[in-house]
Amino acid sequence: MIFNRKPEAARLTAAVSDLEEAVAARDGDRTGQAFGAVMNSAQQASDAECLDAGPRLAALLPAFPPTGPRPMLAMAAGYCVERGADPLACAEPILDGARRDLLDAAEFARRWTATGNELPAPEAESIDDAFLARLGDDDYEATRLALAWCALEQWQPPALAVLCRSSEVRRRYASDVVPLCRAVEALDRHDLKCLSYALAVLNDEPVIVLHRPTGQGFEIRVDGIGDNFQLHTLLAHVLVGGGHVPGTAPSAESVRLATSPEPAESESDAVATGFFELLAPDGTRIWNEGLPDDIPVVSGRRLLVLDTPSYARTWNADRFFPHLPGRAELIRVLPPDETETWYAHTSPAAV
Repeated sequence: MIFNRKPEAARLTAAVSDLEEAVAARDGDRTGQAFGAVMNSAQQASDAECLDAGPRLAALLPAFPPTGPRPMLAMAAGYCVERGADPLACAEPILDGARRDLLDAAEFARRWTATGNELPAPEAESIDDAFLARLGDDDYEATRLALAWCALEQWQPPALAVLCRSSEVRRRYASDVVPLCRAVEALDRHDLKCLSYALAVLNDEPVIVLHRPTGQGFEIRVDGIGDNFQLHTLLAHVLVGGGHVPGTAPSAESVRLATSPEPAESESDAVATGFFELLAPDGTRIWNEGLPDDIPVVSGRRLLVLDTPSYARTWNADRFFPHLPGRAELIRVLPPDETETWYAHTSPAAV
């Protein structure tokens, strides 16, 4: 949760109204005071206030300057989504703000490394005149880029709040943000794993699954699955639990943890068991630590091969995103001729 909730009554609605009026009047001092009141009252607000405040706070994000506290305002909007505000109504300003700061962080990295220096840790305390001077002669632009670099991870909680609570949000906005997130993540200075995973979640997508030990093929629709540990469990639930391939079905508890709309209150002791080796069509391994998005696309469809596991493995059955229930359902068993066509695209497992 973005903020720790306090039990007292609050006046978030009034604070949001004050902030809207101050922003519209371009009154900097009043905006600062109203912003502080919003941040204080958000932690104490009722669910009904959060329901109303979330979209209103998100709508104010474009009006805040890039050198202002936009990530903190996004955090307040995201907290309201956690408390029940409509994620779709809040998503565009939050994810656009994250996208813009990812772009600025990438530009920061380009300019900084052009000076021949190693990228710095993202710490706002390190921003001074000498720091900014390495980014160019435009002080405002340099400050914007530096703040984007240092505050980037603050966008992650509000972005996750909207992405993990709406498949429509993921369908509309994720594809524009995921390449930027991965590019900045590859610089190895920010912990953006959760954001990059959430942006890459497959939404109601059919996957061709070939079970090599039996020679069978299946079309399985997956949705909302946060990582391949969760995918592994749900494939076993559908195929082994459904009686389509031999083996021991996953436990009811591991399936519940992967699919329940209700997030777990705390980490469970439930254990999931590995039933398959997950392979790409070329025979290379697809790791459980990876994503369903790692499954390659062949002839317009993602194609996954399941083989006999090379060694026994187990893992904690909790899902990666507590607020995002996963789903896998069998669309159809492929007829032999279609199965053979798909097998023609595959190679033996790589050693």
